[in-house]
Amino acid sequence: MAEEMSAITTETSENEVVSRIYEIGYHIIPTVAEDQVEKIVGEIRGLIEKAGGSFIAEGAPTLIKLAYPMETREGDKHVNHDRGYFGWLKFEAPAEAARGLDDALKVNQNILRHIVFQTVREETRARMKAPTLREVKRTDTIKSSPRREEEAAAPVSEADLEKALQDITE
Repeated sequence: MAEEMSAITTETSENEVVSRIYEIGYHIIPTVAEDQVEKIVGEIRGLIEKAGGSFIAEGAPTLIKLAYPMETREGDKHVNHDRGYFGWLKFEAPAEAARGLDDALKVNQNILRHIVFQTVREETRARMKAPTLREVKRTDTIKSSPRREEEAAAPVSEADLEKALQDITE
């Protein structure tokens, strides 16, 4: 696969545009209204389409708890966010489009953090497997242990119990 990719890039002429597969992961700040999140994602899609890109797959943004608080500047004050709307897009586009997209997302005030990287067209995400339950068959029955003689004796008096506690704590 890597050999095919390098062969494609070396055989292109100067005026031919090389398309590559990219994926972008982004966090949108949580202060954005939920109905406005799709508008921001639409802006990202518009940037990709304007640069000549085509979409392969997408993960809709969902509100998640961040691993650590992230600080943004809103006006003249700093705000910490512990949550964000995380989403991703996989697309095919020229290399210049990926650089332009990265620059455009850096200046977008609604994007908390983002990453653009080159990937492959195939599905690479690990599938979540439901845990399988193991059946355990028990053939042995649990037997109660025989009581010791001290336990079978008559109840202990309050004075004896108090004396035993005194001995233990000293």
